[in-house]
Formats: sequence, structure tokens, C-alpha cells
Amino acid sequence: MVEGEQLTEKQAEALRAELAELEGPRRDEVVNAIKTAREFGDLSENFEYHAAKNEQGLLEARIRTLRARLEGARIVADAGSDEVGVGSVVEVDGNGQTMSVEVSAVGGAGTVSPTSPLGSALLGHRVGDTVDVAAPRGAWQATIKSIR
Repeated sequence: MVEGEQLTEKQAEALRAELAELEGPRRDEVVNAIKTAREFGDLSENFEYHAAKNEQGLLEARIRTLRARLEGARIVADAGSDEVGVGSVVEVDGNGQTMSVEVSAVGGAGTVSPTSPLGSALLGHRVGDTVDVAAPRGAWQATIKSIR
């Protein structure tokens, strides 16, 4: 967990919804899978039982991670269209291509973390600004075309 991780209310709500799904229906499914697998007999050679227990461990780890992220999060206002902030959808030109990314700590397709090289370079800048991105594969520049 990043201490004081910034999330918009919409992003925090997405994490809360995932947590509710994991703590409710998904947890029930895993508990039932373990119960069913126990009925097959000898646990030492019961693949279904071991697979279900492994899935339970992964599920509980994800639940702990989500809880910690939400407890330590700082909820920030949705970014406006003047300056890039957490929650902004930014169109940039760089490295010979145009891309649209959302600055989001939640992750997923089309997002960049505010702590990533591109995300941190964009924060606080405006349309028309050119920012230096210090990426692991080499530095490059990105020009902000639009912010939503």
C-alpha cells in the first residue's frame, strides 16, 4: 500500500465494489468449494481441496490489500479540465504516437498510476505543456493535447 494514496471518489467506489464482491459471493463460492472437496475423502491427495484452499488464500490476500488501500487512501476531488490530476483522462502525443490515458491508482486498461513515470510527469500540467518522462526504457517527451 502506498501511504496516502490518492483516489477519486469514483475510484474508491470501484475498490469498495470489488471488496464487497470478494467478501460476499466470491468468499461464499470458495467456502462451498472447500466443503465439497472435503467430501471427496483423503485430503492429503485431494487436488480439489488443495486448489480450493489455495484460491481461498489468494482471495483473502486480495481482500486484505483492498482494505489497506481504502483505509490509507486520501479521497481527492475529481480533477478539473484545466490541470492534470488523479482522475484526469489525458490525451498526449509522444514517441511518435497519440495515446489517451486516465491517471488512476486503481489500474486497469488505459490507465497510468500517478506514481508511474508518465503519470507523475503529467500531474499538475496543462494542455499544451510538454513534459519529460523518465521511463526505464529511456527518457522521452509527451505533449498534452487535451484533459477531460
